[in-house]
Amino acid sequence: MTNSAAAIPGSTDQTLAELSEGEVLARIFPRLPQADTEVLGPGDDAAVLSAPDGRFVVTCDMMIQGPDFRLAWSTPHDLGWKAAATNLSDVAAMGARPTALVVAIAAPPSTPISVILGIADGLRDGCEALAPGCGVVGGDLSAADALTLSITAFGDLEGRAPVLRSGARVGDVVAHAGRLGDAGIGLGLLFRHGVDIDGVPSRVHADAVKARYSRYVDAQLAPVPPIHLGAIAAESGATAMLDVSDGLAIDAGRMARASQVGIDFDSATLGEKIALALGGGEDHGLLATFPPDVVLPAGFRRLGSVTGQAGAVLVDGAPYSQGGWDPYRGWDGAVG
Repeated sequence: MTNSAAAIPGSTDQTLAELSEGEVLARIFPRLPQADTEVLGPGDDAAVLSAPDGRFVVTCDMMIQGPDFRLAWSTPHDLGWKAAATNLSDVAAMGARPTALVVAIAAPPSTPISVILGIADGLRDGCEALAPGCGVVGGDLSAADALTLSITAFGDLEGRAPVLRSGARVGDVVAHAGRLGDAGIGLGLLFRHGVDIDGVPSRVHADAVKARYSRYVDAQLAPVPPIHLGAIAAESGATAMLDVSDGLAIDAGRMARASQVGIDFDSATLGEKIALALGGGEDHGLLATFPPDVVLPAGFRRLGSVTGQAGAVLVDGAPYSQGGWDPYRGWDGAVG
């Protein structure tokens, strides 16, 4: 097993060690999308963005080779797309429209330049597909033993109040938009079948899994969260909302504790694989609560209701033991 991003079969292009930072950036910038809010983009010490609302939403997230992705499974384009998607969904969960990303990448010097350019292409395509008008306005490059992406995302509230985790009220309807459990199924398939006889992540085996189970593997490696529904939920009166990144149960618990309420899921709405629906992470759907008299926006479906049991997550009225992804407990130390 190697921790080098150079482990791309058939790669013969120049590596980062053979190019200067300026040469790498000169190849990256033309591939990145420009933000509609950009006043001054990449090339100076900092970017300048317009903020018509007078406020902006900001969030950041990291993806590190090993605990967050395996290069034997994800293409560089997948990595860029997922880095965009995971940050855009956090902005959307505040009820904001994503406007700009700042991207920092650290990679082994032996990394082929094609890997970095593939990541840039994934960032571009992810922004254009999920949040048109959102662009990359700057970032940084550095060296590290493992490939690492760090994204800072900005969003515009467009005059709306932000939708917080702490706003759920007893009697509200609990609803969700996006996929539920598919990414967890995809990850399980990769860990079971995307490895060689020694259990090491294998590109050949992963490609076979992708070909057979594309719906689930794509949901894990290149998620398509309903970014546009964040602002729509806010306009429709959502009282609380968050991005479901670590699993429905664990993220519902965060909402329940922040709001000092209980979240009670109706098992009939969770499908046949209830444990996966509740415990699988990385679908990046939107979990929201709405007043009971509000017609749910198209794309949201009812999953349950808000109760008075402060901090509790329940299924059919019974307490549910929360599962999900924890980076400090869920990683086995492998890189792949």
